[in-house]
Amino acid sequence: TPPRLTYPSPVSDASDSREPLLLVVGPTASGKSRLGLEVAEAVRGEIISADAFAVYRGLDIGTDKPNQEARRRVRHHLIDIVDPTQRFSAGAFVEAATEAIRKIRERGNTPVVVGGTHFWIRALLIGLFPAPPRSREIFDSLAAEWDRDPASVFSRLASVDPTAAASIGSRDRQRILRALEVFEATGIPISRHWEEHRRSRRFDPILVAPERPRPELYAKIDTRVDVMFATGLREEVRRILASGVTSSAHALKAIGYRQLVQFHDGVCDLESAIRDTKAASRRLAKRQLTWLRGMTEGELHWIPPAESGGTKEAVRLWSRHVRGRGQR
Repeated sequence: TPPRLTYPSPVSDASDSREPLLLVVGPTASGKSRLGLEVAEAVRGEIISADAFAVYRGLDIGTDKPNQEARRRVRHHLIDIVDPTQRFSAGAFVEAATEAIRKIRERGNTPVVVGGTHFWIRALLIGLFPAPPRSREIFDSLAAEWDRDPASVFSRLASVDPTAAASIGSRDRQRILRALEVFEATGIPISRHWEEHRRSRRFDPILVAPERPRPELYAKIDTRVDVMFATGLREEVRRILASGVTSSAHALKAIGYRQLVQFHDGVCDLESAIRDTKAASRRLAKRQLTWLRGMTEGELHWIPPAESGGTKEAVRLWSRHVRGRGQR
């Protein structure tokens, strides 16, 4: 771990009144949690988790939450804040993260957003666009079609809005249906709404991501899944279900949990659940990489992982970003 550094408070410049914000992002299993922890220590920071499932109490192993040692080293926010029977939305995240950022700055510390839920990160950086009113008739029709043939619904989205389809993926029922609902109601692809909305950013962000060769990343994913199953993920899911959380709860749609719910329901055997968890994790990593390489919400830098000098590089980039604001 690098020595703790004293870092000057972020400055504001008349040419850009938006506050600077440091984010550590990356695909699953890339090492962003370790990098974020070490960077936060180095810049006198506090971590704001941007993980859509780490917010749920009891989902510990499958979300790879920071352990107690990590939480002693650096203060963490937006972890274990809701029960898995509830649904925590992107809008709720933006509200909570914005408040956490404000309080961290008031304490004289640096907010460091760490996570891989890129829809949440986009919402934090540019806000949620003012979507058209909901159409229950359109949505119900799409939902009925989804129940009959999900693949055909996703194919329709890919044909009318390939950008949204690539960003959302083929399994996110709620966002697929909403994207098609917006298109059918307005005749405008939801990705165009996104593009028009992202022209106004809420912060002056810099993003860093640990870069690994694809084969190395996939090998780390497989190893992490094996460790999760070996250290009690199956028992964790059994406890969650026994507590009264239904198998249809949004919290249990997370990778690993979804597969073990199917195992619990007798849909598949344990080996199939493990195999599908690895495959789903690799697909997620691929989508995350695609989003990162095409993102326009902020300045993104691919850097070495923490164990290869990434922490010092991230601190250097953050220092340059903050100090450079006065020259804009």
